[in-house]
Amino acid sequence: MRDGHVHTSFCPHGTKDTIEEYIEKALQLGYTEITFAEHAPLPEDFIDPTPLKDSAMKRDDLEDYFKIIEKAKQQYSGRIKINTGLEVDFIEGYEKQTAAFLNKYGRHLNDAVLSVHFLKNLDGKYDCLDYSPETFSAMVDHYGSVENVHRRYYQTVLNSILADLGPYKPNRIGHITLANKFRVRFPAENNFSVEINKILKTVSEHGYELDYNGAGTAKPLCREPYPPDWVIKQAITLGIPLVYGSDAHQAKELGQGLGRMML
Repeated sequence: MRDGHVHTSFCPHGTKDTIEEYIEKALQLGYTEITFAEHAPLPEDFIDPTPLKDSAMKRDDLEDYFKIIEKAKQQYSGRIKINTGLEVDFIEGYEKQTAAFLNKYGRHLNDAVLSVHFLKNLDGKYDCLDYSPETFSAMVDHYGSVENVHRRYYQTVLNSILADLGPYKPNRIGHITLANKFRVRFPAENNFSVEINKILKTVSEHGYELDYNGAGTAKPLCREPYPPDWVIKQAITLGIPLVYGSDAHQAKELGQGLGRMML
C-alpha cells in the first residue's frame, strides 16, 4: 500500500510528530511505500496571503529536511520504501521562480506533487483558497459567486498542468477538486463537469498522475475525497494513474479516507 502525499514537522501549520512516528504508523497500517511531500518553500518574492504566513516550509530548512529523510531511508531499509518529495505550489505569475527552484532542488526528489492553493484574484492579489470558510466567503464576495471561485480554481489547475516548469516538474497533480473543501457551507449549483473533464483530458494527454486525496473525507464541510468518486471513475476510464495520498499533517492521519476510496 502506497501513500504518496504526507506532511511532516517541517510544515509550520502541521505537527511536531517525528519522521519515525510517521513511519512506524505507516508500518502498522501495512504501508509498503510512503512519500514525504512537504510544502515546498514559496517563491522568495511571493507574499503568503495567510494571516500567519505559515503555508510552506522555510527555505533554510530544506537541507535538514532532505537529510532527515535520507537518514530514515537507511534506518528503515528493507522494511518500507521511503521517497523524498515535495508538494510544490503552482502560483500564477511565478512560473519562472518555481522552475528555478525545481532546477536547483529537483535532483533530491524521488517523487513530488504539483498543487494549487493560491488564486490570483481580479485585483492581481492572491487568496489562499482552502485556508478557512471565512476566507472562502470573502473570495465569493470578491468573485461574485461560488461558481466563479470554482471556475477560477479549475482554470488555474489547468494552467498548472500546461505550465513549463522544467525537467523536474512534478508529474502528479494534487487534489484537483480542492475548491470543494467548504462545499457544505458554500454549495455550487453545478459539478463543473466541463471544466473537470477538460483537466482530466489534459492530464491524460501529458501522461501525468492524479493525487487521490483522502483529506477531504475528514473535513466537516467537505466529507468527500479530492476528487470525488465520479471524477475518479472518469479518470480510470481515461487510463490516468491514481496515487492515494492521505495528505496527513499528523501521524494519526495516515490512512484517512482510504477505506472510503477503495474502488
